[in-house]
Amino acid sequence: MKIRKAVFPVAGLGTRVLPATKAMPKEMLTIVDKPLIQYVVDEAKEAGIEHFIFVTGRNKGVIEDHFDRMFELDATLAARGKKAEQQILARDQPEAGAMSFTRQHDKSNLIAVEEVPAHLTHQYGICGVGQRHPTGAMFAVDGMVEKPPKGTAPSNFSITGRYILQPEIFKILETQERGSGGEIQLTDAMIGLAETQDFYGVEFAGERHDCGSKAGFLRANIAFGMARADLRDGLRAEMQKYLAK
Repeated sequence: MKIRKAVFPVAGLGTRVLPATKAMPKEMLTIVDKPLIQYVVDEAKEAGIEHFIFVTGRNKGVIEDHFDRMFELDATLAARGKKAEQQILARDQPEAGAMSFTRQHDKSNLIAVEEVPAHLTHQYGICGVGQRHPTGAMFAVDGMVEKPPKGTAPSNFSITGRYILQPEIFKILETQERGSGGEIQLTDAMIGLAETQDFYGVEFAGERHDCGSKAGFLRANIAFGMARADLRDGLRAEMQKYLAK
């Protein structure tokens, strides 16, 4: 069955990157010249997602604005003949009805995981490693815990925020109690779902950036900047200046 919908929980406060997130949602902080949330949506599009559902909160209206049309901007760009900029906006503009703000049949769930240094496991949702799949890149999940205290993590495999979950997860979330940080944690709901359904961890093969931390946010800007042919040489020259100090 083709998976057509993706849910993005974007109601968090982004406390790890304060004061940048006091008035601006973390999801709208820019990596080079695009907000974080645009990269996430682009990744979902490449995976075949057609309907994007955002769970937002207070002071998150700018996320909706980003995916909406701005008549004044469109008209100004057209009047000034800025066709390249118009094409950029059109590229990122979702089709009507594709955004919502507010299945499988084998009753198993997939979560993307990535190894992190042992001394950082307390910053992430962590899963235990069960029986390995013959491919080697997938394993049965043997328990999950959200941000375990230092020295107590069942492994160093962090849950990276890419899930294929059965619809029953929403029933569990309706009554889920607050967990780590006083927030309703998806990991806790998945622990409940794992009591009746199988979970499998799929090792993430790409490069992941933790933009919820200041160091990770800066690293992401450097990585994406260096990937741009129009920015690479200038950025490298500037970094060499600072490295020489």
